Amino acid sequence: MREELFIEGGGVFVTPSSSLIQQLKKIKGLIFDWDGVFNGGVKGGAMPSPFSEVDSMGVNMLRFGYFLEHGEIPFTAIVTGEYNEAAFKWAKREHFDAVCYLVKDKVKVLPLVDEMSGVKAEEILFCFDDILDISLAREVGSRFMVGRSGSPLFTEYCRMNGHCDYITGNSGSNNAIREISEVALCLLDRFDETIDKRVEFEGEYAKYIKMRNEIETKYFKNEGGDFNPSNPL
Repeated sequence: MREELFIEGGGVFVTPSSSLIQQLKKIKGLIFDWDGVFNGGVKGGAMPSPFSEVDSMGVNMLRFGYFLEHGEIPFTAIVTGEYNEAAFKWAKREHFDAVCYLVKDKVKVLPLVDEMSGVKAEEILFCFDDILDISLAREVGSRFMVGRSGSPLFTEYCRMNGHCDYITGNSGSNNAIREISEVALCLLDRFDETIDKRVEFEGEYAKYIKMRNEIETKYFKNEGGDFNPSNPL
């Protein structure tokens, strides 16, 4: 079983993989937190909150894998509690559907996602790492929590209260998102096909990348509970 590779790397299937497969098959939308998920969450002064190209490739392969699964590119968004310039620029480069920023109560983004895409809560895969994310994590269809050694009680809290389906063995600064991408594609039995077709760089991947690159990223600033269009770039 290929799942054992992730367990050997420290990953934890809180939801049995046989059940998680069924959840993943229903997914039509991907939402990512930023700080602590694409990086270690470290900030200070002018220090940016960066991302890794390793994770970026993982996200693109996850979107392509779902394109192969459903014939459509999944709605894809970043929902962050802060103002993260690196996230704004990367989302535009990767043609995400949306970036919502300064969101302190993340569950409130669900009506906007529904309005933009028709994707319901139970059709969303959410990648997260911290307390700010729980209100959204407990409502969506599939929850991938980025693990870290510094908060064992919080990790246990999420596990015991059913707020996560999988906990990564890698931290945000060590390509947790790439791990999540591979776990999801593995369970969907799409990993090898996704990689093979990406390597070919024609056919279905060419069709996918053309469609993906036509997506124009929209930005929403959370102000008093309202999501107002506001491009920070």
